[in-house]
Amino acid sequence: MKHFSLLCMVLLLVSCSMTLPKTEKINGVSFVASRDSISEKHTKPVLNLNANYAAIMPFGFVKSLEHPEIIYNTDRQWFGETDKGVKQYVKTLKKQQIKVMIKPQIWVWRGEFTGFIKMNTEEEWQELEQTYENFILDFAKVAEDINAEMFCIGTELENFVSHRPKFWTQLIKKIRTIYKGKLTYAANWNEFTKTPFWSDLDYVGIDAYFPVSDLKTPTVEDCLQGWNAHLPDIKNVQKNTKKPILFTEFGYRSFDFSGKKPWLTGNYEATPNLEAQVNTTNALFKTFWEEDWFAGGFVWKWFHNYEQSGGAKDNMFTPQNKPTEEIIRQYYKK
Repeated sequence: MKHFSLLCMVLLLVSCSMTLPKTEKINGVSFVASRDSISEKHTKPVLNLNANYAAIMPFGFVKSLEHPEIIYNTDRQWFGETDKGVKQYVKTLKKQQIKVMIKPQIWVWRGEFTGFIKMNTEEEWQELEQTYENFILDFAKVAEDINAEMFCIGTELENFVSHRPKFWTQLIKKIRTIYKGKLTYAANWNEFTKTPFWSDLDYVGIDAYFPVSDLKTPTVEDCLQGWNAHLPDIKNVQKNTKKPILFTEFGYRSFDFSGKKPWLTGNYEATPNLEAQVNTTNALFKTFWEEDWFAGGFVWKWFHNYEQSGGAKDNMFTPQNKPTEEIIRQYYKK
């Protein structure tokens, strides 16, 4: 009888373990700040995408790649880029049960790449560290006050990270004293293998603009093959850090050669190519979304004024009002 009871207990445990639900994927959008407040009208399309997360992105501004002062929370900024705007956006999104990652970012004058930020003297480095710390800790307080589920400590700051690693370790400790949620950092696609502080965070965050095809209109299979060049590095970092991989940004522009240099952002003339965007996006989902070690991601990017965004003639990143939106909707539904 004792053996029978033990067998029943084992079978019960096995049965329960087989029926445990998978960890819910982070099916997110990068919700772009605007001049105005948002309402339910602006959050309903996010729900219609089956998204469960939104990244809210306040901005700080610097005059040049060598300038150490970060300006933020000014009257000259758009509402959604400030602390007041962040709070209003999050409150509105949470009414729809949409979780939030606060992702403060830096904008360099004329859109120069933040990864190239580099000071010329020790004094300038120290000034940058102080002003960046103020910027990040202020928004960490906001994230704690509004119960944001996740906070991103920086975005694509390779030079800053590689030249001042001790600063970042100390910054993370300071953030932890203020903010109690999950932490990540948004490393650029060619930076994440060198980021030194993954062990101090909860997710390995990657802005996933990996090149996957040189073709004008790559097929899904072309792009799946292209991912084989990058998967070993991604899996190695995940294995070594024992942290889930999170795509803090992912997406492709709807233009020719969208998989060749997915990081291109310029407003230059380029032929719209909706099929290229569909195939590159589809391949990314097929490669990652069923993997247990993959936490999910935030599609780049989503505008509040849904009706006026994207469309067949648009060659930019947003999937709104394009065939790619349906691809994302179906994967997020799973």
